Amino acid sequence: MASLLWGGDAGAAESERLNGHFSNLIHSQKNLLGIKSATIPNVDGSVNRIEDDDEDDVVDLAANSLLNKLIRQSLVESSHRVEVLQKDPSSPLYSVKTFEELRLKEELLKGIYAMGFNRPSKIQEMALPMMLAHPPQNLIAQSQSGTGKTAAFVLAMLSRVNALKLFPQCLCLAPTYELALQTGRVVERMGKFCVDVQVMYAIRGNQIPRGTDVTKQIVIGTPGTVLDWCFKRKLIDLTKIRVFVLDEADVMIDTQGFADQSIRIQRALPSECQMLLFSATFEDSVWQFAERIIPDPNVIKLRKEELTLNNIRQYYVLCGNRKDKYQALCNIYGGITIGQAIIFCQTRRNAKWLTVEMMQDGHQVSLLSGELTVDQRASIIQRFRDGKEKVLITTNVCARGIDVKQVTIVVNFDLPVNQAEEPDYETYLHRIGRTGRFGKKGLAFNMIEVDKLPLLMKIQDHFNSSIKQLDPEDMDEIEKIEY
Repeated sequence: MASLLWGGDAGAAESERLNGHFSNLIHSQKNLLGIKSATIPNVDGSVNRIEDDDEDDVVDLAANSLLNKLIRQSLVESSHRVEVLQKDPSSPLYSVKTFEELRLKEELLKGIYAMGFNRPSKIQEMALPMMLAHPPQNLIAQSQSGTGKTAAFVLAMLSRVNALKLFPQCLCLAPTYELALQTGRVVERMGKFCVDVQVMYAIRGNQIPRGTDVTKQIVIGTPGTVLDWCFKRKLIDLTKIRVFVLDEADVMIDTQGFADQSIRIQRALPSECQMLLFSATFEDSVWQFAERIIPDPNVIKLRKEELTLNNIRQYYVLCGNRKDKYQALCNIYGGITIGQAIIFCQTRRNAKWLTVEMMQDGHQVSLLSGELTVDQRASIIQRFRDGKEKVLITTNVCARGIDVKQVTIVVNFDLPVNQAEEPDYETYLHRIGRTGRFGKKGLAFNMIEVDKLPLLMKIQDHFNSSIKQLDPEDMDEIEKIEY
């Protein structure tokens, strides 16, 4: 199995870079204290300049998707119920419990086991028989990072490839350069024993001279570059594509132009081409896009996760300013046994200020905010998971999808609000949902100014839950709090 980025050893260099996800930047306490000067040093001595502003941290869907791929190195067994909608309801519905049941080529089976997969995940049990069926069937599937989704469609591509034919046969679209490379890494690992199958990246910076004969069987790229290769440079003959994969559809439609580019590519594919679309979420806009681009599909959906506040005890503390908030936080921290805690701030400025204050008082904390690269965020989350820091201070970039079993307390240093300065109910739910997971009980504390109390009452009414006032000076009351 080989990969190719035009220009010598660029492909090998990029693979090497991706191998170093968790060995990248790890901030020392000394370096983090440098936040006050609005710079964050890197391990190589260079400096990232940071705008020290009061802007809310905006959640980047593509960055979040990549982050989830990086931090989930092993399969996460989904607790969602899988629903299957077949294009032909009368046909039998197959599922598998072992990879052997799929009757794969020996080299593919060896690749799967070499990656550490022992048995199919819940999603794979249902999806793989459809994806590997003869004749090929189209599929729209909802699947989140860590459930084996990428491995499933990579297996489908590798199963359909004819290694003796030296032209592109499988095409995978991803919304970003980094996500395309991540998928390519899975192809390379699973296909390591498929010696005559090669992958090529249609991504920015990979300049291929017009008229070049592309002999690699699998092409992975972003919509704009793939469109250029197909229609302008004539490097890929879409009529010869046997498998078309559109990954991260929810991210794709969030990026201007990508949906139209993807549809233009799909319309040039032959009718017998197998088409597979994956998305972590399925809002109405994603469904409309999926139905436009994938004809006559089978559909795999996950029942929506019902986040609940029932096992989370919620409190609020009235404060005059952020120094009062910090003092209240210290009192709570001193009166309750804490496993690990996540503290949410609305702006980067507050997050940096709080980080410095806590570190100067000797607490083990780490800071996670939007100006960090995805690799840096992954490194910080991994350190937090490993217990190297007990407190993670973050903005909304960490509100969803980051599961750490040891988290027992979540603090809203600032209430989440939208641009209209109204409560952001969904973000509140996902923030405090970082505790009380895996069937455990959790605690949530809201530090609020007096003028923000009406917002908190709206949140209480919205979720029909109880949020009790706590006196931060009453240590006896604090010490009585139990999980």
